[in-house]
Amino acid sequence: MLSVEDNELLTKVGPGSPMGDLLRRFWFPAMLEEEIAAPDSPPVKLRLLGEDLIAFKDTDGRIGILDAYCPHRRVHLYFGRNEECGLRCVYHGWKFDVDGNCVDMPSEPEETNFAHKVKQTSYPAVARGGMVWIYMGPKEKIPALPDFEWAYLPQMQRTSTKRLQQCNWAQAVEGGIDSSHISFLHSSTDAQFTANKNLPRRNKYLGIDRHPVFDVRDVDYGVLISARRNGEEDSYYWRITQCLMPFYQMIPPVVPEDDTSKASYTGHAWVPIDDENTWTWTFSANPHRDFTPKEAEVSGGAGGMWGPIDENYRPVQNRDNNYMLDRVAQKNDTFTGISGIPNQDAAVQESMGPIVDRNREYLGQSDSAIIAWRRRIIEMAKNLSAG
Repeated sequence: MLSVEDNELLTKVGPGSPMGDLLRRFWFPAMLEEEIAAPDSPPVKLRLLGEDLIAFKDTDGRIGILDAYCPHRRVHLYFGRNEECGLRCVYHGWKFDVDGNCVDMPSEPEETNFAHKVKQTSYPAVARGGMVWIYMGPKEKIPALPDFEWAYLPQMQRTSTKRLQQCNWAQAVEGGIDSSHISFLHSSTDAQFTANKNLPRRNKYLGIDRHPVFDVRDVDYGVLISARRNGEEDSYYWRITQCLMPFYQMIPPVVPEDDTSKASYTGHAWVPIDDENTWTWTFSANPHRDFTPKEAEVSGGAGGMWGPIDENYRPVQNRDNNYMLDRVAQKNDTFTGISGIPNQDAAVQESMGPIVDRNREYLGQSDSAIIAWRRRIIEMAKNLSAG
């Protein structure tokens, strides 16, 4: 259970909010690099942390992310012309470079210096690992980019994808760090868990022991979550998840039992679009070798892992069609009847409503990681507000 006041603090991310101020102190993914691949290509609309933004790549290949509305008459710059190292508003021709400087003002007399007095809000942006990263906090407080291994790997050894999730960011983060739900939400039938000898042993452990013992620790980067389940006789299966503040998660790697050199790993980032919508980012990588074509297809967003998404990155399986829930499959095959792990996650997280009322929850021992993350992130936001 969380107080009404703390739930408000946790979930509101707009400009001037305590949590919004905290999240703006971190670099995070803004868009896929492929969305803005070519210089002088059309600008792209963005919405992050409750702010409407516009992204473009100029003639020299530099990336700019600006306030979406022209400072002259507040016309949306999506309709602008990306040309000759700047984005030009089509209303009166004012033109801005990637740093937000007004470099041309043809509607004003040439002898005035008015252009030098006009500055459009701009945010630092850097391309790395197939993503464009943004920093929206105070320029004098800008930190180093996150030093994720996968972002430095060759393109054939990594993938990055995003999808729209229609709920508050904290609901998505809490779903990711909850190791208990895996034994239920993502499971097949009990008979399959116990009788199918071809399943990896870890899947059987998840099915047989459905009430793991948690060891949750605060660490310098966030929260370290260990879930212990009974394994073979006189042994345990440990599922260890790393939660990196403010909204990154490293999932336990898939380690083939015969060759650890083939191991890939996956992580997530849940970036708030606004208070009620989230970009769910997934990155997959193998530091040892190139992905096989099948691995690249699945981790890159196609096939059973993700399922199809539309041109706006919204999953085809969504709340409007009940995530294509199949009651026959639910009865005979899977616990949910919903195909695809991300779709199963989205179904339960979005079903809570845009912002869940945490004052009405009853949390148990299996929720210890969620309790620890909430306490840590709320404390960070309060400390920042207090100076």
